[in-house]
Amino acid sequence: MRRRFSFLATLLLPLAMPAVPAASAATPRLESLVLGGGCFWCTEAAYELLPGVKAVVSGYAGGHVPNPTYEQICGKQTGHAEVIRIDYDPAVVSLERLLDYFWHVHNPTQVGGQGNDHGPQYRSIILYANAEQKAAAERSMAKAAREFRDPLTTEIVPLEKFWEAEAYHQDYFRRNPKQGYCSYVIAPKIKKLEQQLAAEKK
Repeated sequence: MRRRFSFLATLLLPLAMPAVPAASAATPRLESLVLGGGCFWCTEAAYELLPGVKAVVSGYAGGHVPNPTYEQICGKQTGHAEVIRIDYDPAVVSLERLLDYFWHVHNPTQVGGQGNDHGPQYRSIILYANAEQKAAAERSMAKAAREFRDPLTTEIVPLEKFWEAEAYHQDYFRRNPKQGYCSYVIAPKIKKLEQQLAAEKK
């Protein structure tokens, strides 16, 4: 009797178990791009506006000190730049679109910083993870160079390591809209970008 019950249970078990959808059907395949264009509070907020961008993480890259802190970055001795990692769905937004947008969210001709933020940590930089990203960055920069009167200062360098910044830096503009820097520097830029994106849809 016990053997017969076990045999029936084996036959009925697949019918009782709910179907599990394939992960690939529900979850988009995301890719990442790391770049910096001044204070990461600003670039993070700018890229969060783009459709197809699933997450933007503030961090540090391009230097020689492992696991750097914000205080070390501000000391200008680590070689790192403030950067963002953009996790995006290539089926919705292309790598070329992300790079073309880059030239509009900061001043890529400024030397030694960005706006009133001075120091190497605020430099313009694209860090490529593979040959495809390198080639795309070089093409995009060559195209952008024709639009600016002054030479572009943007570095295009290989990504060795992305270090995630401290938790209080993440989504800073969204969580602190009334903070002085956010109100007077970031908010006007974000409003302008929103208007440009809206105009593109018309």
